[in-house]
Amino acid sequence: MALQSKTTVYAAIGGVFALMGGIIFFTSDSIELDQVEIALTSVELREANSANNQAKLDVTFLIKNPSDTTLTVSTIDYQLYGDGALLGSGLYSTTDIAMPGRAIFYSGAEVPLKNIFVLNKSDVDSEIYEDVVNGKITNFTAEGRIITQTSWSESEKEFKTDY
Repeated sequence: MALQSKTTVYAAIGGVFALMGGIIFFTSDSIELDQVEIALTSVELREANSANNQAKLDVTFLIKNPSDTTLTVSTIDYQLYGDGALLGSGLYSTTDIAMPGRAIFYSGAEVPLKNIFVLNKSDVDSEIYEDVVNGKITNFTAEGRIITQTSWSESEKEFKTDY
């Protein structure tokens, strides 16, 4: 009798682990999260400070969710280029905000996300800096990665987009 009881307990524990694994496998949203689309929609001069040789740009990405899964965006890590010249790195992050406080992307949603990009004159060629400040840059490109999340999973996707 004692041997049969141990076998039953072990079988029950194994069944619980199998059930948990099945739940995680079948609720994995990574395929749906990979469908997210990101497009650079605008780069506008917000402020140019000649005292500290710094310009702030409003960078706007349009995020589209074509999947059936509701998701949030935790991070957009990108390199910004102006007319082919690297301007620097930017980061949109909501990782310190709880999921219920983030922008929610329902199925079919298109939501613009804005980020302030700081351009230091010392980080780029002075001619490029002046072109950015004077609005002479005609083509902006952003490339990097976007991290999307649901309650159950997270996905990272590389992107490249022009404006």
